[in-house]
Amino acid sequence: MSADHLLITVAGPDHPGITTELMAIIHQSGDALEDMGQAVTHGLLSLSFLIRIKERVDGEPAVLKELLYSATKMGLNLTFQEIAKKVDLPIQPQKSDKFILNCVSPETITADFIRDISRCLADSQINIQRIDNVRPHSFNALEFTTIVPSNLDDKTLKESLLKISNHHQVDVAFLKDNVFRRSKRLIVFDMDSTLIQTEVIDEMADVMGAGEKVRAVTERAMNGEMDFNESLRQRVAELKGLKVEQMQEILERLPFTPGVEEFIQTVKNLGYKVALISGGFSFFANALKEKLGLDYAFANDLKVIDGALTGEVEGTIINAEQKALLVKVITQQEKISLEQVVAIGDGANDLPMLATAGLGIAFHAKDVVKEKAQNHMSHGPMTSILYFLGIPGSDSL
Repeated sequence: MSADHLLITVAGPDHPGITTELMAIIHQSGDALEDMGQAVTHGLLSLSFLIRIKERVDGEPAVLKELLYSATKMGLNLTFQEIAKKVDLPIQPQKSDKFILNCVSPETITADFIRDISRCLADSQINIQRIDNVRPHSFNALEFTTIVPSNLDDKTLKESLLKISNHHQVDVAFLKDNVFRRSKRLIVFDMDSTLIQTEVIDEMADVMGAGEKVRAVTERAMNGEMDFNESLRQRVAELKGLKVEQMQEILERLPFTPGVEEFIQTVKNLGYKVALISGGFSFFANALKEKLGLDYAFANDLKVIDGALTGEVEGTIINAEQKALLVKVITQQEKISLEQVVAIGDGANDLPMLATAGLGIAFHAKDVVKEKAQNHMSHGPMTSILYFLGIPGSDSL
């Protein structure tokens, strides 16, 4: 029985016009194109296509001679395989989903990392459809396109990915490949230890000589070991007498997290809105809003009398629940979906906010937060998140 399909693979240096010329030959032959795939790795093309043969000459597919001649002329290697019957690929279950696994490393991605990741996916019956290097001038940002079964054990997969990420110092994000993945419109930041590299309240306490005491409470609160409202009141009480002038001095020396300014500038240029929602203080949040050109800033108000803190908080405390609520308020104001929100934080009081957003990222977070958040980033600068949003090209990696 003669074969009725021909699988062609073309490989060699990539340049414009290759696909055009080969498809023109197939069109002229009258053969039917039924499938194709293409990838370019380090400037080398790999192009495969399946055609249904309609005409033969002396037993050979008539189109083959022209394809071989054209490929040789373009400096390409062409191989072929005749197939008696088109292979019926297994139909994916209707409840299976396509997910993108983003992998971003501050250094080079290694073969043993890819080995461990691919083994992890295989153990969960996740099939890799393709792998793309999304930063061609280096090898530190890969994108795996995968098909995920409906009965996936999310918890086990997440634990395995977290373990691999920590072992290899490579950040990973497993994102559903739907219409919202590349259509985010709002970025929401926590402030302390996220937008900036320190906890402001600890810096304030140092000035008042209560740094050690306040840091201990902060640590318990951020790890979820203590009620946030109570922890805030205890810590603010230690700040009684701190002058506004001293707060200004603290503000001027606050260190931004590496990559924050470039990240914000990039997303703002693309039309994103950016908000700061903090369990810290409005004196600092509003100043950072102005400096960075943010669209929103929400934080706690400290009571001030005669230019000094009274040790009390005014108004509603912005705790974990308030953070999540404010995300919803902003999305209503901007008339966007929660799926279009990216929330970034590091503490236990950020978890509801991270869960509310379409994409929640625990950034250089406490272990308890990394374990509970949707995704985490623990090794690279803030600009690494651009790859999770489908915005490649940062030079800060």
